[in-house]
Amino acid sequence: MKKIKSFFWGVSLFALPVFAQQKPAYLDVDKPIEVRVEDALRRMTLEEKVAMTHAQSKFSSPGVPRLGIPENWMTDGPHGIRAEVLWDEWYGANWTNDSCIAFPALTCLAATWDTEMSALYGESIGEEARYRNKNVLLGPGVNIYRTPLNGRNFEYMGEDPYLASRMVVPYIREVQKNGVAACVKHFALNNQEIYRGHINVQVDDRALHEIYLPAFKAAVHEGQAWAIMGSYNKYKGEHCCHNQYLLNDLLKRDWGFDGVVVSDWGGVHDTKEAIFNGLDMEFGSWTNGLNWGQSNAYDNYYLAHPYLNLIKKGEVTEKELNDKVRRILRLVFRTNMAKERHFGSFGTEEHALAGRTIAQQGIVLLQNKKNVLPVDASKVKRVLVVGENAVKRMTVGGGSSSLKAKYEVSPLEGIKARLGDGAEVIYSPGYASPAVKEQDVLGAEEPDKMEIDADALRNDAVKWAKDADVVFFVGGLNKNDGQDCEGNDRSSLSLPYEQDQLIAELAKANPNTVVVIISGNAVAMPWVKQVPAIVEAWYSGTEAGNALASILFGDVNPSGKLPFTFPVKLEDNGAHALGEHPGDSINVKYNESIFVGYRWADKQKKTKPLFAFGHGLSYTTFAYGKATATKKSLTADETITFTVPVKNTGSREGSEVVQLYIGDKKSALPRPIKELKGFSKVKLAPGEEKMVSFTIDKTDLSYYDDTQNRWVAEPGVFEAFVGASSADIRSTVSFELK
Repeated sequence: MKKIKSFFWGVSLFALPVFAQQKPAYLDVDKPIEVRVEDALRRMTLEEKVAMTHAQSKFSSPGVPRLGIPENWMTDGPHGIRAEVLWDEWYGANWTNDSCIAFPALTCLAATWDTEMSALYGESIGEEARYRNKNVLLGPGVNIYRTPLNGRNFEYMGEDPYLASRMVVPYIREVQKNGVAACVKHFALNNQEIYRGHINVQVDDRALHEIYLPAFKAAVHEGQAWAIMGSYNKYKGEHCCHNQYLLNDLLKRDWGFDGVVVSDWGGVHDTKEAIFNGLDMEFGSWTNGLNWGQSNAYDNYYLAHPYLNLIKKGEVTEKELNDKVRRILRLVFRTNMAKERHFGSFGTEEHALAGRTIAQQGIVLLQNKKNVLPVDASKVKRVLVVGENAVKRMTVGGGSSSLKAKYEVSPLEGIKARLGDGAEVIYSPGYASPAVKEQDVLGAEEPDKMEIDADALRNDAVKWAKDADVVFFVGGLNKNDGQDCEGNDRSSLSLPYEQDQLIAELAKANPNTVVVIISGNAVAMPWVKQVPAIVEAWYSGTEAGNALASILFGDVNPSGKLPFTFPVKLEDNGAHALGEHPGDSINVKYNESIFVGYRWADKQKKTKPLFAFGHGLSYTTFAYGKATATKKSLTADETITFTVPVKNTGSREGSEVVQLYIGDKKSALPRPIKELKGFSKVKLAPGEEKMVSFTIDKTDLSYYDDTQNRWVAEPGVFEAFVGASSADIRSTVSFELK
């Protein structure tokens, strides 16, 4: 018996190398991805190929079970991993193990002006996605902040293409280290929510290439993004989810993008355009491309049976299909079937603390007269907290970024926890917003409409304010429709729910009134001169309250800077000064061209921003020395470096974001007065001085010449502006491009 066992064992050992040699190339993780892709493609049937190009559920698309190729599973969103939903519906599936860490909104991340924070964000959210076995994260978003009315601005990275470009790259890289594709969105020109499904954007080529495309280009070239999501709107009369120029000519041909183009949910409108104009994967077509919300009809998607039938009838070939499937297989081999893929982690304390750190670095101190902040916790005995946003959950609602967070610390909870028993904390709502139906909850009912007595709420808060040592007003916007919410735009720049009157009366009742704005957008502040301190706290996620309290009481020195301009009034914004927003429901024309945000504000001689792009104060002070350059001129193939000494002249450690802007003194085409081309966040101890340097080349001096359809760096005199914001320039150096 022993001899027989030995015989079979020997045969097995001898046979192993033979079986190993027979392993298909697509299953061999040591083979190059392109070899695996071609091997898998040749083994697939026509029906299997077509199936891969469209969804099979709300958030998944088929694999090839016969070949052991897994499904692709997508997840919203840019700020956390969305709760599991029903197969065919948006409603939550009521799992008990899908409560995530909610990270700060991307406006907050952009406000850190810190690429290390972006990397930390990407690493953390990538680990959460991986643990939940999602292989495509639907984010980050890098659409430019054109108007403060855009309901979805909170999901993006501000008004400047350079800032967005620098911040998006580390996010993508770190997400993808987890074997999860970052799907950068929404490509392109999705700068408003109203009419988003059909509005045709008319924009000149200069603005397109200089303002609206650079962050996407950086995502592809530097971030090496594996997926791009098309946008709902039209450009050149074609929907952007199947747009010949944007997807085929620009993204895939000119930029060399080798990943997948994913439609936004419901963004596909035509089978032949979807075949020929660059789309690879179709999702969310309501759900069959014909009727809103029909379940289990994915075979009727534009890229499903209609596509298959066209091929079988010989009206189209498999050429485009094979390209789509190659890209999808590439996605699979980079993610689900990668050689080394971590298991990730989910809902951890480490991730929550990462989110808190990002929030602390991104919260912006807008105003601080008489150094009212930070509040000395040992010297206050009665603290009044006013405002619905002090207690309102901000991780739910707002559209596709809505989350089922493991927990969310409110501002009131954060303040109470920080003060402990050392002071009495009183809460008064002060104002209220109408109750709304809970998002994505099956069976949720519209709440009863209750009359809000704004006068009574306001009077109660003002009464309490008179006897408080300090008043923290926590207001701003929320995630309700018409505020910071997907699917609609704001109706005005003003704060809703009569907050302006409340703030003014609180300031009269108590001179130590601190205004905390929670929002993803700029707001008007008619009371700005009446209050000593203003803080922009963003939507800061799970640890929002603790992060805010650490700033208010000085445990953390604020260092955030605004990623977009706060205008005094709406007409001070270029999109509204010249029109158009939101367009006529068919077309919207970007009359302001390249003059977006501070580029527009810099041109205005009679108006100044309420708070400028790049603005943000600290609890310490910084002195800038004279900037110097390594040379007086450079040629087209050379670089030039600018250096400036920055010193902490205050009494506590702090971080300053030093900003470099470049201006062209004279050019053939109109150019902005200056444009951001560098930034560096530097930490300094009291009395410490550091030299901060920036190196640029001709690409940083170039503009897009739409008469030649290329980037041009014109010889001539330029200026380098070094400062603390776009409106606070501390030193200037002239130089020449030969």
